[in-house]
Amino acid sequence: MSDTVTKAAGEALLRIENGCFAYKSGPQILKDINIELAPGEILAVLGPNGAGKTTLLRCMMDMLHWQSGRSLLDGEDIRGIPASRLWRRMAYVPQARTAAVSYTAFQTVLLGRSSRIGAFSAPSEEDMKIAERVMERLGIAHLADKPCHAISGGELQMVLIARAMAAEPEILVLDEPESNLDFKNQLIVLDAMTALAAEGVACIFNTHYPAHALQRAGKSLMLSKDGRSVFGNTTEVVTEENIRRAFGVDALIGEVETPRSVMKNVVAVGISEEGGTHQQAHRKGPVLASVTVIMQSNEHASLVNKAFREFNHLLIGRMGLPHRRSEKYIITVMLEGPESEIEALSHRLGLIPDISVKTTYE
Repeated sequence: MSDTVTKAAGEALLRIENGCFAYKSGPQILKDINIELAPGEILAVLGPNGAGKTTLLRCMMDMLHWQSGRSLLDGEDIRGIPASRLWRRMAYVPQARTAAVSYTAFQTVLLGRSSRIGAFSAPSEEDMKIAERVMERLGIAHLADKPCHAISGGELQMVLIARAMAAEPEILVLDEPESNLDFKNQLIVLDAMTALAAEGVACIFNTHYPAHALQRAGKSLMLSKDGRSVFGNTTEVVTEENIRRAFGVDALIGEVETPRSVMKNVVAVGISEEGGTHQQAHRKGPVLASVTVIMQSNEHASLVNKAFREFNHLLIGRMGLPHRRSEKYIITVMLEGPESEIEALSHRLGLIPDISVKTTYE
């Protein structure tokens, strides 16, 4: 049973319609999966081990065939798209395994350009530069000459992510990209994904970290072992009640105030007992709030303004001014409306790179 919380506005780049899948002689793992993703959006896929997260990604890309339902890319069934054309538009990062090949890290990253190089052509100078830039962006340029079988699992994970990014895809699909990575490299990967989304790349990632979904993804899909799934805006999907239902864990969702912003965090507090968690509740009726945004530059002003336009019905007043000395931009808006909508706007703004967001309620 699939529960779609929020239907995306506008034309979707990627869509799954009523996707169902079971392995031979086994129970149905995925039931009536319905998702849609537009350019520049990030989708987090969450669920316990065995809920079908990796299977979902493989079905979505037609590495496994849906028993019923379909995946659509710009409205075209993926099954009918030639592989040469499909892999120019999509890139996939599987979970890292020990590498037995003798390719160097740079050669492996350069393989990401293969979908854009003719069958009988050698990589161009531009292909080489793109591979170098991606490695620098992920902080792994120092691994360039090392054989992949001689680097750690975490380093190999970064190399595989770099290979996918070198393909310059429209859709980047990552299977548990944070696995095997330390805190610093997790942040590097999450920051890279956020920056790619700001450039218009749609990103999909499986994760065991609900906090990463809240901090980075505009949309989420939560899978349960009983076949139930919930898809929609992350703030409506990643709730204490849904975590309890899917993971069997009582969790608390709160806010952590950092010097730059306010971030959502999820803390597991115990194994769930039936009825052990209350569902998150918002205050009834309209509330007053102010949202202050500090932009480090004007680069993503269009994304900020787009978010404000979509929630214009909440707007009471707005004030904005540049801080000439620091060349930063400060915007404060006053809002009145349902707390859930104000929270959705704040979350949306928090996904934009290089800005700080603070929401204050009455």
